[in-house]
Amino acid sequence: MPIQDSAAWLADYEKNLSRMRANAEAASASLSRVGGRAVSPRGEVEVQVGPSGALTDLRLSPAARALEADALARLILATVHEAHRQAGAQVVDIMTDYVGDGPALQLVRDNLPVEAAPAAPRQEDDYFANPGIIS
Repeated sequence: MPIQDSAAWLADYEKNLSRMRANAEAASASLSRVGGRAVSPRGEVEVQVGPSGALTDLRLSPAARALEADALARLILATVHEAHRQAGAQVVDIMTDYVGDGPALQLVRDNLPVEAAPAAPRQEDDYFANPGIIS
């Protein structure tokens, strides 16, 4: 390879590295702003999750006091799951811009939280304890 060709190759290689570095920094900055916020259907629970999926805020309305502990726990978990789903969708959108649809994006999708299992069927006693809750 002549010296001019080597110099051109090296310049092109450095240009590509610079572009990849800038893309990685931009992706990292975008991912650091990811988060999800969800509110339960009747507003008893409001949650926020940060970029890692960690719960960053939890608010319970006065109506949450009317719920039995188990029902409130299930509602909190379902609401957190929705916030995780929103954050995961943001991650997929961001990563699609940087890696395109392919094996790298599939790896991202494979590591997102799985869909929540359906809630356990309510027991008859639940209806008597909380008649205002219909599922």
